Amino acid sequence: MASTLAKASVATIRPQGDINASNAGEFQRQLTAALLSAQNSGLLVDMAQVDSLDSAGLVALVSGLTLAQRENKRLHLCGVSPAIAIVFELTGLDRVFEIFVSHKAFEAAIA
Repeated sequence: MASTLAKASVATIRPQGDINASNAGEFQRQLTAALLSAQNSGLLVDMAQVDSLDSAGLVALVSGLTLAQRENKRLHLCGVSPAIAIVFELTGLDRVFEIFVSHKAFEAAIA
């Protein structure tokens, strides 16, 4: 479902395809593992290859954000497609998550 990379203590998860009820549990486990790792100060979810996101996927992301805040870490998103960006806007989550246009934009912001 996703690959995980670590760079400058910020792990990156790159989910692919659909994040929905059938795989949101596994996605949430990946988020949790990355956020609980002592090696990571934060997590970037690169959503450039995500085709769709349903409510179960949103719940996984919000749970990840809650865990990140509890662990004093940051969870960022990048590469959100226009169709998925609408979901974030309609739910008001675009004001909750730190969303970058691309992975490059994220790297430039933290450099």
